Amino acid sequence: MTTTGFSPTGLPALSVIGVPGKRTAILELAAEADRRGFAGLASPGVHGNLALCGSLAHATNRIPFWTSIQPIYHSHPTEVAITAGHLAEISGGRFRLGLGVSHAPAMERLGIDTGRPLADMRRFVEGVRSSEKAAGALPPIWLATLRNKMLDLALAHADGAIWANASLSHMPLQVARVPEDRRDSFFLANMVPTVVDADKQAARAIHRRTLGGYVMLPNYRNYWKQAGYESEMTAIEEAISTGQRDRLPELMTDAWLDDCTISGSAGEVREHLDAWSATGVLPIAVMSSTTGGQAKAIGELFALYA
Repeated sequence: MTTTGFSPTGLPALSVIGVPGKRTAILELAAEADRRGFAGLASPGVHGNLALCGSLAHATNRIPFWTSIQPIYHSHPTEVAITAGHLAEISGGRFRLGLGVSHAPAMERLGIDTGRPLADMRRFVEGVRSSEKAAGALPPIWLATLRNKMLDLALAHADGAIWANASLSHMPLQVARVPEDRRDSFFLANMVPTVVDADKQAARAIHRRTLGGYVMLPNYRNYWKQAGYESEMTAIEEAISTGQRDRLPELMTDAWLDDCTISGSAGEVREHLDAWSATGVLPIAVMSSTTGGQAKAIGELFALYA
């Protein structure tokens, strides 16, 4: 399996978030990523990612872009299908629809009742596909995944799979589940938190804050246990259950952190991004910076490939 068909330049994809008050600046950075030949633009599963994709369709010319992901509980599948068909049409086929179940705590904050993730996802994809007459030609559908059951569902009902915060060392085992005859067509990507800074401890401190919320989620802890970090996740669970959440950063070991994030000098970061590509999984750089915000961090990524 290779990502070169999706990224002929060999560059990674990039995560972009429409932060209130800074959306125009983000669109300008997206247009620059397009000019520089980056592999794609991913709009994460915060509110308004489909709106951002609507702007990306007009602000860029060649680069593919996608939701990464659109939570299925936010909208009716027919509405999502019509929006996806619209974006695919006006962008000349550059839009992809990434769908996911999001996380139970996020849905609970919105007062949304969730069901069984696998069954709900299957029904939602079926609902989207059954709305194609109203929507027009639909884009490829990619599913957010962590463990094998959702990956298998994506293989059965979708055109690709997207991880977030996945473990590089564990990924080859999951990639091997993709049948040989689909390895050139089934898309695989991972949202990987990335900080360019030779001071690795400073970079890791950013990642510990980023992943601090994820280690609170049982589905992520179960994934990381499967990926070989059972002792770390068990210790974190014990700290949570005994009310010692202040201990979580020290329990998030460097070995675990370096397997699911990227830190280091420019050369080290490029090498790690290349290692993800070598697995057949396109890295989506989710940029943070030790010295600034999203725009500064994306500029640091651009500098890696200047």
